[in-house]
Amino acid sequence: MHRRRLMAALLGSTALFVAGCQKHDAQMPAAQSVDVGVQTMAPKHVVMTAELSGRLSSLKVSDVRPQIGGIVQKRLFVEGSDVKAGQVLYQIDPATYQATYDQARGTLAKAVATLASAKTKADRYAQLVKINAVSAQDNDDAIAAVREDEADVIADRASLESARINLGYTRIVAPISGRIGASSVTEGALVTSDQTTALATIHAYDEMYLDVTRSSADWLRLRKAFASGRLKRAGNGAAVQIVMEDGTTYAHAGVLQFSGITVDATTGSVTLRMIFPNPDGELLPGMFVRAQLDEGESTDALLVPQLAVTRASDGSANVWVVDDSSHAKQVAVRADNAYGDQWIVTSGLKAGDRVIVNGLQKVQAGVAVHVAADSAASAPAAATAAKS
Repeated sequence: MHRRRLMAALLGSTALFVAGCQKHDAQMPAAQSVDVGVQTMAPKHVVMTAELSGRLSSLKVSDVRPQIGGIVQKRLFVEGSDVKAGQVLYQIDPATYQATYDQARGTLAKAVATLASAKTKADRYAQLVKINAVSAQDNDDAIAAVREDEADVIADRASLESARINLGYTRIVAPISGRIGASSVTEGALVTSDQTTALATIHAYDEMYLDVTRSSADWLRLRKAFASGRLKRAGNGAAVQIVMEDGTTYAHAGVLQFSGITVDATTGSVTLRMIFPNPDGELLPGMFVRAQLDEGESTDALLVPQLAVTRASDGSANVWVVDDSSHAKQVAVRADNAYGDQWIVTSGLKAGDRVIVNGLQKVQAGVAVHVAADSAASAPAAATAAKS
């Protein structure tokens, strides 16, 4: 009897527990989907552009220095003006150099006259030796005298040329065309050929160059992208634009002249040199500018808003996508290059994937989602500029 009562009590408790659980389950709300905004991936045409900063320098710079010593008589230019190659800038007192030149010219004239006399004597002895009117020794001496006088003429002619060059150096001329800076000397100053201070400096302004550096890792990435066909040369692959300090774009495009053939062991970078025309003198040495270099173009780039990409502590990138069953799924992607406010994804996504761009704070792995908006319809069909 006691055993039957115990079994009945247990059965009753079990029934009450099951009924309670069914009542609790009935009170729980059914799981609801999360509203999200997505962007459907579609290939786009983009032109990759690297923006690199640096300071401009004159393509040609020349220090004006004296080749001889002397007193400066005149300064024949206006500081800060444009000068032409060959234009006289300074006049050094030529008196001593003119005297040396005149003396060398007289010495040469005397040597030429002596040579003429020696040749006449040698010719006469050459006839007389045939009839034994002079000795063979005298004839040989006459021939040797001619040769000595010819050597004297050569030496004296060189001395005259040296004196002429030094006399010319009294007129210090501009070695290149350009804009000349301040003069370091005035009239009456003593200058020497071995002085360390330049008289003035000329900067050629018709062309300017810009040296910038690019990491060897970026250089290697670009080479691989071109080799694989993901990137193609944009145009001639060498056009460069300058963005000035005030944000305006310089009117004249430049060209990439060369890239360094070695990697700097300290910085791990490669040097790029760009040259820009400067017909209006708008560019100045030392001016800080940003150069936009066309690197290549891609016809099937996948662009994802930067806010939709999350990164782990190791730098790896992930995005949330809506799978075929309308559930959220996180996938790993490779997004190394920025394009405006978007990332260019090179792996992990394909055309047609729906990337969640809005409502990310409510998304968890496996949660059901409802696509409330798709921004693919309003996205531009193509892009013409990118930055990396």
